[in-house]
Amino acid sequence: MKEDSAKQRILRAAEALFAESGFDATPTSRIAEQAGVPKGLVHYYFRRKSDLLAALVAELPDARIEPAVVVVPGDLAGSLRGLVGELDRRFNRSLALSHLLWREADTHRAVRDALAERFQQLVRQVQAVIVAATGGKLAIADVDSASGLLARAVSHRHATARHSEDGDPAEIDREVAFIAEALSRSRETRRQ
Repeated sequence: MKEDSAKQRILRAAEALFAESGFDATPTSRIAEQAGVPKGLVHYYFRRKSDLLAALVAELPDARIEPAVVVVPGDLAGSLRGLVGELDRRFNRSLALSHLLWREADTHRAVRDALAERFQQLVRQVQAVIVAATGGKLAIADVDSASGLLARAVSHRHATARHSEDGDPAEIDREVAFIAEALSRSRETRRQ
């Protein structure tokens, strides 16, 4: 149990120091000092400093949301609002970590790759919610386009949240309403 707590202290120290000074400017000796452990213990758990960064990426909250949790059949806008709301709640639980990782993505391929995979997962989530809310009655190309657009809007919102004054949910609501309306019109056009 003590080892687990030491490992967690190392991760928390790394997260705080990376956020404060950046990954490259933070020596492992400083992480060990802040965690209150010998430097060798940092290397015992994390062979390379980049392994610490990978462990922090793995700590991001799971972004997979079962469609049944947020879908209101026949209410696409409401379903997408539910999805965005749940994603925002999960993101807010790891705000500092998320900001750190977005910043480090510029210089660390492993972080960039992990964030890219999370983006693709988000696109799949949006697709699943659209299909479930509309009963699968939309053209796949329209679903794919709408999913990519909303995923980009949510990703941008999360990437820049640290610069936002209040994280106004109405900001994303316009995008959700626009996408729902566009898909609704697309469906009506196809019926005609």
